[in-house]
Amino acid sequence: MSKLTICLIICALTCFSYLWGKFTLATTAMISMMLFLLTGCVDANAVLSSFGNSTGIMMVAMFVVAAGFSRTQFVKNLAGNISKVSKGNLTKVLIGYMLVAVLLCQFIQSNLIPFCILYPLLMATVEDMGIKSSKVMYSLGLVCIITTGVLPLGGGATVYAEMNGYLEANGADVLMAITDPMKARLPLMVIMTLYAIFLAPKFAPDNPVTDTKSVDLSAAEKTLNQKPLPPFQENMGYIIFFGVSLALLFSSKIGLPIWEIAIIGAILVVVTGVLSPKEATQAMPIWVYLLYVGSIVMANALSSTGAGEAVGNMLAGFAGRLNSNILIYLMFFIVPFIVTQFIFNRSAMLIFYPIVIQTCLSLGANPIGPVICVQAACLSAFVTPMATGTVSYFMGAGGYDLRSVLKMSLLPILICCTVSVVWSSIAFPLF
Repeated sequence: MSKLTICLIICALTCFSYLWGKFTLATTAMISMMLFLLTGCVDANAVLSSFGNSTGIMMVAMFVVAAGFSRTQFVKNLAGNISKVSKGNLTKVLIGYMLVAVLLCQFIQSNLIPFCILYPLLMATVEDMGIKSSKVMYSLGLVCIITTGVLPLGGGATVYAEMNGYLEANGADVLMAITDPMKARLPLMVIMTLYAIFLAPKFAPDNPVTDTKSVDLSAAEKTLNQKPLPPFQENMGYIIFFGVSLALLFSSKIGLPIWEIAIIGAILVVVTGVLSPKEATQAMPIWVYLLYVGSIVMANALSSTGAGEAVGNMLAGFAGRLNSNILIYLMFFIVPFIVTQFIFNRSAMLIFYPIVIQTCLSLGANPIGPVICVQAACLSAFVTPMATGTVSYFMGAGGYDLRSVLKMSLLPILICCTVSVVWSSIAFPLF
């Protein structure tokens, strides 16, 4: 059996395991990595270099920096000011909370944590106005899911580096700039935020259709209930976070690689006492790091065995017959979007990044736009609970059943698809 065939079989088994859900994502990624190594699809140096990948190191460090920021009183103070300014006007309340949600989703590389931080505050605000949480929770969940990591700030500044890692591993000769993900996704972020404020409440039920459930806020609730930091640590939380974000934006000007900037920021968070060493360690999502390492090994295996090129050629043959930038982008968006409703969004990205890159290389097309389009599709998973935990959370907090979520999601799905496909084809021409 050829290495190409073996590689495709392992990839198929890996995708099946992600869908099956028997093992954690990180466990599946590590099993996949070892199968690629033991079957000769990749060599030991490729595996070891993946563990030392600068992007993976930067991702872990940025989680510590973001955790330091979330330890401050920034969100609580902002929410309190929103309640005062809104004076009982639901639209003003939504404007304030949706803008804060967008802001947090740029700083914290997660859609669940910002939702968990904001939803009890939003619920308390609207209930004081005599409005049920069912009118607003879908809006909050929608914004948190779609706007995560759009701007090159905080965790969002690492997004382009992560995608560049996939481009390099799959043999692409072009790399994206730090502002490219923002360029591609900013219009959708603006449009969906406006939708969540002005239109989503009109389609939301006036009363919960099921009993509202108390959801586990885990680390986010603990952060909210922690005692305020001393003044020095509070100020350092702001200074370090925004300083690191600015340094990442201007890394080429200051002469430091982005992974070094992230590590320096993480160290400062601990040294200045914003987080204790234990809190910093707990903030590091090792499973995300292992998942990323496994995905880079898979990309190397697809590239070195020629399996990725074979799959890319097959899809390129189909895409070539479409003979339209918009139709090709539509294919790159709609398939990952559908798949992501049934598996964790990060798993879907791992599956489709190498496929889309290899397809573009076979077509002779620029892969940057399609890669970001896949990311936008996978981060638009707001229909079913299988895609991201945030859906389960806003269903419980708003008292929605799956039927009501599907009903509220019909128009947002159409908007997401249309805006992402049309704008991507304009901003990033394939040829």
